Amino acid sequence: MNKKNIIKNFLLFLGCVSIVLLFRLIPHPPNFTPVIALSLYLPFIFGVWSIPFCVLGFAMTDYFIGFHSMLIWTWGALAFIGYTSKFCKKIFSRIFLSFIGAVIFFIVSNFGVWISGTYYESSLQGLLKCYIMAIPFFTNTLLSTMIFAVIFELFILSKIYHITPIFNKK
Repeated sequence: MNKKNIIKNFLLFLGCVSIVLLFRLIPHPPNFTPVIALSLYLPFIFGVWSIPFCVLGFAMTDYFIGFHSMLIWTWGALAFIGYTSKFCKKIFSRIFLSFIGAVIFFIVSNFGVWISGTYYESSLQGLLKCYIMAIPFFTNTLLSTMIFAVIFELFILSKIYHITPIFNKK
């Protein structure tokens, strides 16, 4: 890889991390961010070495929003989702894994809420109540993940077929 491509990829990567920062800091509906989609697509595009940077982008916004006791669950889920990018070979596997990534994040983060014992009783009924109460948030998580996955797929397709994206016109 030549120096020009390294700089171009670095700037693209920095732009993606900036998107995470921007979308988590500006007002938005609860859980409507590109974080899960980026956690899958950045490692797909740049390699698994980028997973810590995805988590770092999340951590940087948590610094401003406020750290909480669920960080190990949310950051861990994002790292795991990033690792699944190794199985993304074709467009359908990436879209499917985007959906699965949203489900993984829902399951892991809400399990973390339940296991903390702060909000729900430590029983199967408490666990079920925790997941049921989180369904409205999951709707936004799933919707945003799928919307951003489609946007990233359009970007990938434009590069594969050498279609010049609108924002790249000369």
